[in-house]
Amino acid sequence: QVQLVESGGGLVQAGGSLSLSCAASGRTFSSVAMGWFRQAPGKEREFVAAISGKGSRTLYADSVKGRFTISRDNAKNTVYLQMNSLKPEDTAVYYCAARKGLFVAVDTQQYDYWGQGTQVTVSS
Repeated sequence: QVQLVESGGGLVQAGGSLSLSCAASGRTFSSVAMGWFRQAPGKEREFVAAISGKGSRTLYADSVKGRFTISRDNAKNTVYLQMNSLKPEDTAVYYCAARKGLFVAVDTQQYDYWGQGTQVTVSS
């Protein structure tokens, strides 16, 4: 089992920045790939970014490429999402997810464990 707890959400003006964290516990953190997803009201949960178990490979949705950065610190069992140049359309609940295995994935069904989510609101 892997337990995930997100933190760092909040309210920010357009153009601003936020940093999300996701603390993991329960098994060897470096053996699981991690991802961030988001879900806006009335919309499907969508992929944002993912990072491999060792941190050597990252993947981003086109909508956030160049603005968001995913990283991880395996010594601290934590994955991060640095969000810059935020836009109102980035407003959503952001979820951290873990999948068994080292490799990145973009499909929600490929992830085995989920956090409770943290709200990010970007005002115009």
